Amino acid sequence: MNDKLLSKANFPVFEVYKDLVYLDNSATQQKPKRVIERAEKYYFEENANPLRGLYDLSVKATDAYENARIAVQKFINAASSREIIFTRNASESLNLVAYSRGRANIGEGDELLVAISEHHSDLLPWQLLAKEKGAKLNYLDCDRSGGYTAEALKNALTPRTKLFAIAQISNVFGRLNPIKEFADICHENGTLIVCDGAQSVPHIPVDVQSLGVDFLAFSGHKMLAPMGIGVLYGREELLDKMPPFLSGGEMIEYVTREGATYAELPHKFEAGTVNVGGAVGLHAAIDYINELGFELIEKRENELTALAFDEMKKIPHVNILGADNAADHHGILTFTIDGVHPHDIAAVFDSENIAIRAGHHCAQPLHQHLGVQSTARMSLAFYNDEQDIRRFIDALKTVRRRMGYDE
Repeated sequence: MNDKLLSKANFPVFEVYKDLVYLDNSATQQKPKRVIERAEKYYFEENANPLRGLYDLSVKATDAYENARIAVQKFINAASSREIIFTRNASESLNLVAYSRGRANIGEGDELLVAISEHHSDLLPWQLLAKEKGAKLNYLDCDRSGGYTAEALKNALTPRTKLFAIAQISNVFGRLNPIKEFADICHENGTLIVCDGAQSVPHIPVDVQSLGVDFLAFSGHKMLAPMGIGVLYGREELLDKMPPFLSGGEMIEYVTREGATYAELPHKFEAGTVNVGGAVGLHAAIDYINELGFELIEKRENELTALAFDEMKKIPHVNILGADNAADHHGILTFTIDGVHPHDIAAVFDSENIAIRAGHHCAQPLHQHLGVQSTARMSLAFYNDEQDIRRFIDALKTVRRRMGYDE
């Protein structure tokens, strides 16, 4: 029964574009019909401003919104729904931590540590914070395979390191980092750990309590949900002490001419009219993933990754970034082709109606660290199939010839 949920037949985009091979899933995933219908149902039948009205329609909107929060809490095993903050995306979630926690707790001479492989969303907020506060921003370098060691982390931490930022899965290497081990090391040093879960939460089980992270950010649109809804998980004792990120309606308890008292968690961080349609879409996406099951998702994506990896290794002049082992790529294969610019690679694939990504993938410092200007990337989701990989490989074999090379 669950196997049926793997099928592209559940995704309307593939009915519209019947010949499309979509391999840009790290950027955003396509949406199942049931997710689209659930968001549509909200706007047809439940649309009202939640949390404010005492009439029936507003109560329905409030219930839909808060039920989505509970679904997220259970999905990542947070201790309380108070630890789940809805944002627009992972970028906003990380900025919230930098602005609220960072500006209140980071001072001159303090240090921040960021993994060099981080997406700009998990780098620029700390860069700006360090400049504003006179703190020192340090980087933890990875090896050529994208790996980080516990020993390297221990050596990089100092008594002044207040925060360490790292993704659970890199959006360039697809490498799964040992977050639980790193969290233990950080906490022994009195350092908070902020985890970017944008590439992990859609693909593997994530248990924030088991991992021991202080904050985790992810986006709905990378896991079947609508754009414009994201999540910040934070430990309640940390969130409780943080000042609001934005101010306005709904995040207050009481306002006078002189000041205000703020609402309790999680509403303290959700100013203004919230994105209920996005939240209920995220809830439906979580239900879809739960029904499918991560065992089946991982099996499918690992098999397709291995197939693509093995076939790519056979093609001359194709160079895969990262580990020389398909199991370490988790559905992400970033590559170069000798003598061909990644934008030209992507154009060749586009001519075959195959969607991949080209550029620096919002990870320019990593590319500089590796000595590579830009790369091409294919990234998988469970609804991809073997035929997609075959078409990708067939097109890949033609790139150099189509760019004027003899082979």
